[in-house]
Amino acid sequence: MNDDQPIPTRPVSDSTRVLRQKFYEQFAAQSDQMDKLAGQLLTVQLAIPGLYAAVLKLTQGPNATITTNGWFYLTFGCWLIALLLTMICLIPRSWSADPTVIEGDPAGRSQTMGVVDFFRQTAQYKRRLIIAAASLFWAGIFCSFFI
Repeated sequence: MNDDQPIPTRPVSDSTRVLRQKFYEQFAAQSDQMDKLAGQLLTVQLAIPGLYAAVLKLTQGPNATITTNGWFYLTFGCWLIALLLTMICLIPRSWSADPTVIEGDPAGRSQTMGVVDFFRQTAQYKRRLIIAAASLFWAGIFCSFFI
């Protein structure tokens, strides 16, 4: 091919433009989705210990007591740590990103975080906290069977 000839191009179609826009909107909204998930997880984490105590009271009557053994401390310890991790996920954190840089150096040699890196890292940070919180919460539910 001759270097003097321009490469033929055509404008991006409307459907392709809409698909690209929706892709970038979805990518940018990942952190918001993690916030919504953390809010729902927080609701469940606050409800389950209360339900546990209510069911214990209903099934045992006025003599409802729990033995405070290792399983008791493990259950409520897991629930407490899960609740704290969820709260940390919901508390805003400051990130330093340069809005003039789209994506930082992939080799990690630069301290500058670009816009794409900002959205990726905030979602990744929240996802890790939510996974840890949900795992601890389910571990607490599992441990509650042995009290």
